[in-house]
Amino acid sequence: MTRLHTGQLWFKSKRTLLRPKGMDPSLACVLCVLMGWVTGSVQTLNSTSQHEYCVLGAGPSGLQMGHFLSRTHRDYIILERNSGPGSFFNKYPRHRKLISINKIHTGSNNREFNLRHDWNSLLSDKSDLLFRRVSSEFYPSADAFPLYLSLYERELGLRVRYGVDIGRIKALPSDRGKQYVLTDQHGSSYFCRVLLLATGLWVPQNIEFVGSDLVEGYESISTNPDDYKNQAILILGKGNSAFETAQSLLGKASRVHMVSRSPVRLAWQTHYVGDLRAVNNEVLDTYQLKSLDGLVETHLEEIAITKRTAEDSLRPKRARNKKAKLYLTLKKLLQNGNGSNSRAEELSGFHIDNFSMRKPYDRVIRCLGFRFNFSIFDRTVCPPSSENARGRLPAVTAWYEGKNTPGLFVLGTAAHSRDYRSSAGGFVHGFRYTVRAVHRILEHRYHGRPWPSTKLSSTQLLPWILKRVNEASGPYQMFQVLGDIVLLQGTHCKYLEEFPLQALPQLSSLSGHKVTNGLIILVMQYGKKKIDYLGHNRAETDWTRAWKSNFLHPVLYYYDRIPTGEEMKLRPHGRPLPRPKAIHHMIEDFLTEWDAPVSHVQPLQHFLQHCIQMDLRHFYAEACFRMSLTHRQPPLSCQQGYLRGQGLSQNGHMGQRALNTAVMSPAVVEESSPQDFEFSHLLSQAGIPMSSGLKHEL
Repeated sequence: MTRLHTGQLWFKSKRTLLRPKGMDPSLACVLCVLMGWVTGSVQTLNSTSQHEYCVLGAGPSGLQMGHFLSRTHRDYIILERNSGPGSFFNKYPRHRKLISINKIHTGSNNREFNLRHDWNSLLSDKSDLLFRRVSSEFYPSADAFPLYLSLYERELGLRVRYGVDIGRIKALPSDRGKQYVLTDQHGSSYFCRVLLLATGLWVPQNIEFVGSDLVEGYESISTNPDDYKNQAILILGKGNSAFETAQSLLGKASRVHMVSRSPVRLAWQTHYVGDLRAVNNEVLDTYQLKSLDGLVETHLEEIAITKRTAEDSLRPKRARNKKAKLYLTLKKLLQNGNGSNSRAEELSGFHIDNFSMRKPYDRVIRCLGFRFNFSIFDRTVCPPSSENARGRLPAVTAWYEGKNTPGLFVLGTAAHSRDYRSSAGGFVHGFRYTVRAVHRILEHRYHGRPWPSTKLSSTQLLPWILKRVNEASGPYQMFQVLGDIVLLQGTHCKYLEEFPLQALPQLSSLSGHKVTNGLIILVMQYGKKKIDYLGHNRAETDWTRAWKSNFLHPVLYYYDRIPTGEEMKLRPHGRPLPRPKAIHHMIEDFLTEWDAPVSHVQPLQHFLQHCIQMDLRHFYAEACFRMSLTHRQPPLSCQQGYLRGQGLSQNGHMGQRALNTAVMSPAVVEESSPQDFEFSHLLSQAGIPMSSGLKHEL
């Protein structure tokens, strides 16, 4: 008897079942295929899977976290409801031009420095996995971004499951405290210890007012300018989506008016990239140069959009078939509270004959941005809405964990409540670094791996800080939010990069590093004084007045102990940190290159020496030799160089190159005392007669 494998038995039994006597073999084969498909489909319904990390959303922040989880070999899955990554950018922005710059030519080959001017690329270990591979435009087309994300996912081999539309999220108790359960459209469940929300903001923001049903949404309007030919358009909102829409209509619409509660905010004045960018502000020209367009401020909750249809019977029959005109009036003037059929006396123009918006409009368009989707959460795990951003964003802790939802972290644009209108955390060039910070926190909390650090000799601290302020992209983009922390430990220190500053009181628990002898924090920040940023004397050039710098510049804070949570709450308004023991501003620089010997390097060196109470100057061998004879304790650079047989001669360029290498390269440094140095050997090599009474601890 011939042996059959299990698969053969299954197929044989199915074949026997499906193929009655006399049935056509080809038809039986088709039935077998159909049965296999149905069986496979049934298996995907109501299935369950368990993962350590669930990442919800395959946009830029979700893929960025996927890279870090993959790099550390964690058990994770990325769930995406659409058929490809970055689906938001398949539709938005509606007029298909990104406002994130793609500066390819910087004059530098330094990869980290170039990321300061590349606002679209994600972080990876592949030096060529950059956005420039899909677009060379300075303001790229939005169509290029999904292409880049697909390239990023494919080349890094990220684990993404598409077509999974999560409709419900809840939490269940587990032996480790809590686990999250995500249920998709097929009833399948995904269990995970840590939930990472990377869904972004995609639900259109709406404001209810009388007549809001007469308004068209940014998400559904036509993007063909010819559809607005010779029409009067009213746009609700003054953000980039509103100005992008207005700009597309300028050549076709008869007039474009814009209304919102606040005056327009220009990004070059506020230094917030979410405010109006110059690439979208052509309507400001036509407004200020009086070419029919204009901007008005009022609370949208107080307005009403109305139609005047009561006089239809008095108009010619042909005119009645046209779309009714829309009027903006004030809610308080409506007598019946219904804006669908207003009388003349209910319009603002009836009471104020020069009312700025007294003429009717053909269309009213809502461009108010987007908000987070809270609807998918069970009430027991739903993070509360934040107090800022008018409740559009979830509230998160300083380390991006949802408030009252342990193990649930918010990534990307949705986590922008921590730095709303103050930094770049809502944009790719900012949150690629906050995502990395969250991953480092996860690594310490769940896997016992401390925050990455570099152990430096104190003599290396000055050049290391100069290297960071001139190259690092993380603190540069996430100014006042992420900062470098120097943990002082005697003759050496630990250097931690890009720690969330608002989580400073929890430094030890989040990073695994203890503060013993004080700390120095490096932050990039703007000045707080309101000035004319295009006027005279807008920048400081005198290093003695560095604290008056207005543009982006490095600031160093020194604390002899870690600040408390209460001190963080009471810090001066607009400042990233509480009052320090000492503070040092590096004078702003037109080239953003903080390497001038007199204006930048020497003041920084004096500040560091004051903080750590050590002489950080570097000396050649001849000077070290003299100071070893005349000082009880020679400078630290002599102790760690010359007195260990590594002194550098003042003659020749080779010694200078060796000096540069020594101070710029991080090294693991062990503390040692002056008594450990063998002066006798060094002195004998120099031809100095020895005395038995010579004490080595000079």
